Amino acid sequence: MALWGGRFSSGPDQAFKQFNDSLPFDYQLVEQDIIGSIAWAGALEQVGVLTTEECGQLVAALNSLLEESVQDRASIASSGYEDIHSYVEAKLIEKVGDLGKKLHTGRSRNDQVATDFRLWSRQTAEQIVTAIKSLQCALVQLAERELETILPGYTHLQRAQPVLFSHWCMAYVEMLTRDVSRLNDAIERLNECPLGSGALAGTAYPIDREHLATQLGFKSATRNSLDAVSDRDFVVELLSCASISMMHLSRLAEDMIFYNSGESSFIELADNVTSGSSLMPQKKNPDALELIRGKTGRVFGAFSAMMMTLKALPLAYNKDMQEDKEGLFDALPTWIACIHMAESCIKGVKVNAEATLKAAQGGHANATELADYLVAKGVPFREGHHIVGQLVQIAIEQGKNLEELALDEFKLVCPKIDSDVYPRLEIAACIAARQALGGTSLPQVTAAINHFKGAIEK
Repeated sequence: MALWGGRFSSGPDQAFKQFNDSLPFDYQLVEQDIIGSIAWAGALEQVGVLTTEECGQLVAALNSLLEESVQDRASIASSGYEDIHSYVEAKLIEKVGDLGKKLHTGRSRNDQVATDFRLWSRQTAEQIVTAIKSLQCALVQLAERELETILPGYTHLQRAQPVLFSHWCMAYVEMLTRDVSRLNDAIERLNECPLGSGALAGTAYPIDREHLATQLGFKSATRNSLDAVSDRDFVVELLSCASISMMHLSRLAEDMIFYNSGESSFIELADNVTSGSSLMPQKKNPDALELIRGKTGRVFGAFSAMMMTLKALPLAYNKDMQEDKEGLFDALPTWIACIHMAESCIKGVKVNAEATLKAAQGGHANATELADYLVAKGVPFREGHHIVGQLVQIAIEQGKNLEELALDEFKLVCPKIDSDVYPRLEIAACIAARQALGGTSLPQVTAAINHFKGAIEK
């Protein structure tokens, strides 16, 4: 029986019921709905709506239902009830009879679902924080393993300056650190309890809402009942966090796809994250990384859809808000799956240090170092930049790297260049020169690794 049937002389037709019912997806909130109901039973006991004996019976029945439901979630989705609240109430009544009908006193599905959804979101977000930190640790371990491996750095996908492979790893650690920070901020803001807000105007019973919030692990109760039942900022924030982080994961995936290609051969992905071709026996495709890149659009879509759903809703609750769940229920598990898959890719990767070094030595990646050398000789940087450009052109015409030009060829363009230029053009010198905070020199990268490890220990 529907929770709202008394007002109507006939029930909904089958098409509307199928269109309206949310149980096929909000069954995932069963644990949170029961936990919230246990807390609400305690609140009703405190204000005298339930006796101690009645509250004990309800709590025992709800705990029993919780155990049963967690073991067989899948069957809940197809049980035919309108939503998870209807399901829980009906199953509770089956266990304790009419006493189960008293539990909804002073409560609305509006504040109930807002509470359930925040509980689920908080729990899931905390799991994602843990997953991101695990991925960061995998990147740091790879950075330590390949600490001195040299890699060509790119801008515009053109070889730019040499960097340490470990510096590349730590760049993604920094991105993921921001992801964790954003997610923790979102958790902090969503961690307020709407239960006791009723349908929109608050509950008529003198519920101690702050105590109720504490019982459910929230930092406080919400301050406005109209806002509490209609606020979905936390959904938008989590989808925003997911979208930004998925963008980072997609960039990581794209880098690794490029590095894994036959044209680069900088890395080799492990067999457990790749697949073959049904036609071409030689193929080893980076499917895991491509799927991370592809699923990013799926998460972006959920974020965009939620913003469009909420953009013109009047206060307070509207049925449009039922659309908040499927997007988040899909986006957050997709996000966490991509984090785990990225970690698998990182843990199994093999780095071809010879190929990365050879590529870093090509492409005149030491040109900036030559310009800095000229600055040290008293040449203004802009003039030095022009001189080095001329020397690069000569090197290209001869099919050489800059360091392979003869001293006479250097002097022909700029007499200030002397034999001391050659040590400065060595790839190791280019790396070592980047000593400022955040640079790619070995001491700076080592410091970055140690900083992260210290933060994790704290």
